[in-house]
Amino acid sequence: MPPASSRVTHRSGPGPLDSSFVDARELSELRREYAAGGLDESDLEAEPIAMFRRWMHDAVRAGVYEPNAVVVATADAEGAPSSRIVLLKGLDARGFVFFTNYGSRKAGELAVNPRCALLFPWHQLERQVRVEGEATRLDDAENDAYFATRPRASQIGAWASSQSEVVPDRLALDERYRETAARFDGEDVPRPDEWGGYLVTPYRVEFWQGRIGRMHDRLSYRREGEDWVVERLAP
Repeated sequence: MPPASSRVTHRSGPGPLDSSFVDARELSELRREYAAGGLDESDLEAEPIAMFRRWMHDAVRAGVYEPNAVVVATADAEGAPSSRIVLLKGLDARGFVFFTNYGSRKAGELAVNPRCALLFPWHQLERQVRVEGEATRLDDAENDAYFATRPRASQIGAWASSQSEVVPDRLALDERYRETAARFDGEDVPRPDEWGGYLVTPYRVEFWQGRIGRMHDRLSYRREGEDWVVERLAP
Protein backbone atom coordinates (compact mmCIF):
# COMPACT_ATOMS: atom_id res chain seq x y z
CA MET A 1 0.00 0.00 0.00
CA PRO A 2 1.50 3.39 -0.97
CA PRO A 3 2.42 5.83 1.80
CA ALA A 4 0.00 8.62 2.59
CA SER A 5 2.50 11.22 1.44
CA SER A 6 5.86 11.40 -0.29
CA ARG A 7 7.03 14.03 2.17
CA VAL A 8 10.49 13.27 3.52
CA THR A 9 12.08 15.22 6.35
CA HIS A 10 15.82 15.77 6.26
CA ARG A 11 17.90 16.99 9.15
CA SER A 12 19.65 20.25 8.38
CA GLY A 13 22.79 21.56 9.95
CA PRO A 14 26.57 21.25 9.68
CA GLY A 15 28.03 17.93 8.65
CA PRO A 16 31.31 16.50 7.36
CA LEU A 17 32.58 18.17 4.19
CA ASP A 18 32.32 15.91 1.15
CA SER A 19 35.28 16.62 -1.12
CA SER A 20 33.18 15.70 -4.17
CA PHE A 21 31.23 18.93 -3.81
CA VAL A 22 32.44 22.31 -5.09
CA ASP A 23 33.53 24.46 -2.16
CA ALA A 24 33.28 28.25 -1.80
CA ARG A 25 36.87 28.81 -2.91
CA GLU A 26 36.32 26.84 -6.11
CA LEU A 27 33.17 28.81 -6.86
CA SER A 28 35.01 32.10 -6.45
CA GLU A 29 37.66 30.92 -8.89
CA LEU A 30 35.19 29.96 -11.60
CA ARG A 31 35.77 32.67 -14.12
CA ARG A 32 35.40 33.17 -17.84
CA GLU A 33 36.21 36.25 -19.87
CA TYR A 34 33.42 37.35 -22.21
CA ALA A 35 34.75 38.38 -25.60
CA ALA A 36 32.22 37.28 -28.21
CA GLY A 37 31.35 40.81 -29.23
CA GLY A 38 29.54 43.96 -28.23
CA LEU A 39 26.13 45.55 -28.53
CA ASP A 40 25.73 49.15 -29.67
CA GLU A 41 22.62 51.31 -29.88
CA SER A 42 23.02 51.30 -33.65
CA ASP A 43 22.66 47.50 -33.61
CA LEU A 44 19.13 47.62 -32.21
CA GLU A 45 15.83 47.20 -34.00
CA ALA A 46 13.15 49.86 -33.59
CA GLU A 47 11.18 47.76 -31.09
CA PRO A 48 12.12 44.89 -28.76
CA ILE A 49 10.07 42.05 -30.30
CA ALA A 50 11.89 42.46 -33.62
CA MET A 51 15.21 42.56 -31.74
CA PHE A 52 14.29 39.45 -29.79
CA ARG A 53 13.39 37.61 -33.00
CA ARG A 54 16.84 38.41 -34.36
CA TRP A 55 18.63 37.16 -31.25
CA MET A 56 16.44 34.04 -31.09
CA HIS A 57 17.39 33.34 -34.71
CA ASP A 58 21.07 33.66 -33.73
CA ALA A 59 20.55 31.27 -30.80
CA VAL A 60 18.88 28.66 -33.02
CA ARG A 61 21.59 28.91 -35.69
CA ALA A 62 24.31 28.63 -33.03
CA GLY A 63 22.81 25.36 -31.79
CA VAL A 64 21.97 26.65 -28.30
CA TYR A 65 20.31 23.82 -26.37
CA GLU A 66 16.60 24.59 -25.87
CA PRO A 67 16.91 28.23 -27.02
CA ASN A 68 13.25 28.82 -26.15
CA ALA A 69 13.75 27.73 -22.53
CA VAL A 70 12.83 30.67 -20.32
CA VAL A 71 12.90 31.27 -16.57
CA VAL A 72 9.52 32.65 -15.46
CA ALA A 73 9.55 34.53 -12.15
CA THR A 74 6.33 35.33 -10.30
CA ALA A 75 5.40 36.58 -6.84
CA ASP A 76 2.51 35.83 -4.52
CA ALA A 77 0.22 38.32 -2.76
CA GLU A 78 2.85 38.85 -0.02
CA GLY A 79 5.60 39.46 -2.56
CA ALA A 80 7.40 36.14 -2.02
CA PRO A 81 9.06 35.22 -5.35
CA SER A 82 9.33 31.90 -7.13
CA SER A 83 10.78 30.88 -10.48
CA ARG A 84 10.83 27.94 -12.85
CA ILE A 85 11.80 27.10 -16.43
CA VAL A 86 9.13 26.76 -19.12
CA LEU A 87 9.29 26.78 -22.91
CA LEU A 88 8.38 29.81 -25.00
CA LYS A 89 5.74 28.58 -27.44
CA GLY A 90 4.56 31.76 -29.10
CA LEU A 91 5.82 35.21 -30.06
CA ASP A 92 4.01 37.97 -31.90
CA ALA A 93 3.60 41.74 -31.80
CA ARG A 94 1.68 41.42 -28.53
CA GLY A 95 4.43 39.64 -26.61
CA PHE A 96 5.60 36.25 -25.33
CA VAL A 97 3.47 33.10 -24.89
CA PHE A 98 3.92 30.04 -22.68
CA PHE A 99 1.52 27.29 -21.57
CA THR A 100 0.89 25.67 -18.20
CA ASN A 101 -1.72 24.24 -15.86
CA TYR A 102 -4.04 26.94 -14.51
CA GLY A 103 -4.01 25.11 -11.17
CA SER A 104 -0.23 25.39 -10.82
CA ARG A 105 1.62 27.59 -8.37
CA LYS A 106 2.69 30.01 -11.08
CA ALA A 107 -0.90 30.38 -12.26
CA GLY A 108 -2.11 31.00 -8.73
CA GLU A 109 0.49 33.71 -8.26
CA LEU A 110 -0.31 35.31 -11.61
CA ALA A 111 -3.97 35.42 -10.60
CA VAL A 112 -3.17 37.71 -7.66
CA ASN A 113 -0.20 39.51 -9.24
CA PRO A 114 -0.07 39.37 -13.06
CA ARG A 115 3.28 41.14 -13.23
CA CYS A 116 6.12 38.74 -13.95
CA ALA A 117 9.65 38.50 -15.34
CA LEU A 118 11.18 36.30 -18.03
CA LEU A 119 14.85 35.43 -18.49
CA PHE A 120 16.40 33.80 -21.56
CA PRO A 121 19.98 32.67 -20.69
CA TRP A 122 21.96 32.02 -23.87
CA HIS A 123 25.35 31.20 -22.34
CA GLN A 124 26.96 29.99 -25.57
CA LEU A 125 26.41 33.41 -27.14
CA GLU A 126 27.33 35.28 -23.93
CA ARG A 127 23.87 36.82 -24.07
CA GLN A 128 20.74 37.06 -22.01
CA VAL A 129 17.38 38.74 -22.51
CA ARG A 130 15.34 39.97 -19.55
CA VAL A 131 11.64 40.77 -19.92
CA GLU A 132 9.32 42.48 -17.46
CA GLY A 133 5.65 42.46 -18.27
CA GLU A 134 2.09 41.59 -17.38
CA ALA A 135 0.55 38.17 -18.01
CA THR A 136 -2.99 37.55 -19.25
CA ARG A 137 -4.65 34.25 -20.08
CA LEU A 138 -5.12 33.30 -23.71
CA ASP A 139 -8.65 32.64 -24.93
CA ASP A 140 -10.06 29.13 -25.48
CA ALA A 141 -9.56 29.25 -29.23
CA GLU A 142 -5.82 29.92 -28.93
CA ASN A 143 -5.48 27.31 -26.18
CA ASP A 144 -7.33 24.67 -28.20
CA ALA A 145 -5.30 25.40 -31.33
CA TYR A 146 -1.97 24.93 -29.56
CA PHE A 147 -3.07 21.91 -27.49
CA ALA A 148 -4.01 20.11 -30.71
CA THR A 149 -0.39 20.37 -31.91
CA ARG A 150 1.11 18.77 -28.79
CA PRO A 151 2.40 15.17 -28.85
CA ARG A 152 -0.25 12.74 -27.63
CA ALA A 153 1.90 11.76 -24.62
CA SER A 154 2.01 15.41 -23.52
CA GLN A 155 -1.74 15.76 -24.02
CA ILE A 156 -2.33 12.78 -21.75
CA GLY A 157 0.12 14.20 -19.22
CA ALA A 158 -1.88 17.42 -19.06
CA TRP A 159 -4.86 15.38 -17.84
CA ALA A 160 -2.88 13.06 -15.58
CA SER A 161 -0.97 15.70 -13.61
CA SER A 162 -2.53 18.13 -11.15
CA GLN A 163 0.49 20.38 -11.37
CA SER A 164 2.08 21.57 -8.11
CA GLU A 165 -0.12 19.38 -5.89
CA VAL A 166 1.50 17.00 -3.39
CA VAL A 167 1.31 13.36 -4.54
CA PRO A 168 1.99 10.15 -2.58
CA ASP A 169 4.85 8.90 -4.76
CA ARG A 170 6.03 8.29 -8.32
CA LEU A 171 3.96 5.12 -8.61
CA ALA A 172 0.78 7.13 -8.05
CA LEU A 173 1.73 9.48 -10.89
CA ASP A 174 2.49 6.60 -13.24
CA GLU A 175 -0.79 4.89 -12.39
CA ARG A 176 -2.73 8.09 -13.02
CA TYR A 177 -1.01 8.39 -16.41
CA ARG A 178 -1.88 4.79 -17.35
CA GLU A 179 -5.51 5.33 -16.33
CA THR A 180 -5.71 8.52 -18.39
CA ALA A 181 -4.14 6.87 -21.44
CA ALA A 182 -6.71 4.06 -21.20
CA ARG A 183 -9.55 6.56 -20.82
CA PHE A 184 -8.71 8.23 -24.15
CA ASP A 185 -7.63 5.08 -25.98
CA GLY A 186 -8.62 5.27 -29.64
CA GLU A 187 -9.87 8.86 -29.53
CA ASP A 188 -8.54 12.39 -29.67
CA VAL A 189 -7.45 13.92 -26.38
CA PRO A 190 -9.36 17.16 -25.68
CA ARG A 191 -7.80 20.07 -23.85
CA PRO A 192 -8.47 20.09 -20.10
CA ASP A 193 -10.27 23.23 -18.92
CA GLU A 194 -7.47 23.89 -16.43
CA TRP A 195 -4.72 23.88 -19.08
CA GLY A 196 -3.84 26.89 -21.20
CA GLY A 197 -1.52 29.70 -22.07
CA TYR A 198 -0.42 33.12 -20.92
CA LEU A 199 0.55 36.11 -23.00
CA VAL A 200 3.21 38.26 -21.35
CA THR A 201 2.92 41.81 -22.67
CA PRO A 202 6.28 43.49 -22.03
CA TYR A 203 6.86 46.95 -20.67
CA ARG A 204 10.64 46.52 -20.34
CA VAL A 205 13.03 44.32 -22.33
CA GLU A 206 16.78 44.27 -21.71
CA PHE A 207 19.38 42.82 -24.07
CA TRP A 208 22.63 41.85 -22.33
CA GLN A 209 25.89 41.08 -24.14
CA GLY A 210 28.98 39.95 -22.22
CA ARG A 211 32.13 42.05 -22.58
CA ILE A 212 35.75 41.91 -21.43
CA GLY A 213 36.45 43.03 -17.86
CA ARG A 214 32.81 42.53 -16.91
CA MET A 215 32.03 45.82 -18.71
CA HIS A 216 28.98 44.23 -20.29
CA ASP A 217 26.59 45.93 -22.70
CA ARG A 218 23.06 46.33 -21.31
CA LEU A 219 20.57 48.03 -23.60
CA SER A 220 17.02 48.33 -22.30
CA TYR A 221 13.77 49.14 -24.08
CA ARG A 222 11.30 50.84 -21.73
CA ARG A 223 7.66 51.34 -22.67
CA GLU A 224 6.55 54.97 -22.53
CA GLY A 225 3.01 55.38 -23.83
CA GLU A 226 2.98 54.01 -27.37
CA ASP A 227 6.74 54.41 -27.76
CA TRP A 228 9.84 52.50 -26.70
CA VAL A 229 12.66 54.42 -25.04
CA VAL A 230 16.12 52.85 -25.28
CA GLU A 231 18.48 53.29 -22.34
CA ARG A 232 22.00 52.02 -21.70
CA LEU A 233 22.49 50.57 -18.21
CA ALA A 234 25.73 50.25 -16.29
CA PRO A 235 26.90 46.61 -16.03
